[in-house]
Amino acid sequence: MASYNVFIKPSAAKELERIPLKDRRRVARRIAALAGDPRPPGCEKLTGENAFRIRQGNYRILYTVEDDVLTIVVIKVGDRKDVYR
Repeated sequence: MASYNVFIKPSAAKELERIPLKDRRRVARRIAALAGDPRPPGCEKLTGENAFRIRQGNYRILYTVEDDVLTIVVIKVGDRKDVYR
């Protein structure tokens, strides 16, 4: 299986920078792992959108998958209580 390219939107990168360093490293590793498996166990498709979410502790990573060009775009990263707003 080919590896996907992972892009992080500038707004998602800012959200990632606001996360405490200890948690940020785990979230960043989880995002990097999406290149090998864009739909890992535990990911869920969001209702009404063409996006997925994965959990990392109290944080959620929202992303889209474009299979035809092997691209993953991270659209939002944040605490579980705020990320869906």
